[in-house]
Amino acid sequence: MSVRSSVQTTIARGSFLGRRGVREIVLIGVLYVFYCITRTFADGDLGPAQDRAGDLFSLEKVIHLDWEHSINNWFVANSWAAVPADYWYAAAHYVVTLFVLVWLYRKGAAHYVPARWALVVSCLLGLACYLLLPTAPPRLTGGYVDVLSLHAADGWWSTDASAPKGMGQLTNELAAFPSLHAGWALWVALVVRRTTRNYWARGLAWLHMVITAVVVIGTGNHWILDVAAGWALVIVAMWLVDPWFADSRQQVSARRIEFHRRLAGASYVTGTIEHEQITHEQITHEQILSESASREPIAPDVADTLPVEPPRRRFDC
Repeated sequence: MSVRSSVQTTIARGSFLGRRGVREIVLIGVLYVFYCITRTFADGDLGPAQDRAGDLFSLEKVIHLDWEHSINNWFVANSWAAVPADYWYAAAHYVVTLFVLVWLYRKGAAHYVPARWALVVSCLLGLACYLLLPTAPPRLTGGYVDVLSLHAADGWWSTDASAPKGMGQLTNELAAFPSLHAGWALWVALVVRRTTRNYWARGLAWLHMVITAVVVIGTGNHWILDVAAGWALVIVAMWLVDPWFADSRQQVSARRIEFHRRLAGASYVTGTIEHEQITHEQITHEQILSESASREPIAPDVADTLPVEPPRRRFDC
């Protein structure tokens, strides 16, 4: 049985871990601690990680996406935006995601269960990338400024990424590819999109995704391709475990097929009408010609056909 089918079965039965929020909190807490601890097992050799980062940047140059310097320099020059960006990077990743999870939990199992599993799967996929492909962020490759370290005195974080002061050894600074900051922000946008019709909530969710993408790049913590990989990872995770995601794709395909059918039908009807109009005009013209040709000439008046006798001349005697 696939992961998606098992999720659908769970929703159909209405099983939701007994609806006990404490168990959910414990489960999410254990998974997060496992995620954080396992990340520290990644290779800490900076050289190979910088080489991978160089490969990413070379690829970005080829496809003209090497904008990290410009974005990073803008944040360095504008502290009024850099400090809020630091707080956003250090806190929004956790606060917004947790808030959306609680909101989905209150909405019910049909909304919460697939979203939670999508989050778990995305974390596992990201963790595999961190262990197998440690990649240095821009701030550790030279030429970029660590914006969080630049404003470390203004927040609770230290110079070791966004870790609280004194806990820098618990974070993996080479876990840049993919960016789960960006991936989880896209997850927020997608689950809000499928859960509510409130356009304000949807707009804020998409805005959160965009701001997060700009912040992780501008602070020197991720490459642009890290962001793209984080988005792709979450999309794959949701495609695997979220029935709504697959159903929405089927609905889009069905609408596209119906749209093409309607276009084809309209073209056929239009072509038929034009053909009928032309045929009718041709038939009318042909009928006029045939009637003119077959019509008998009008017989002249008999008086008109008699020979005209010349006038007689009178001779007077």
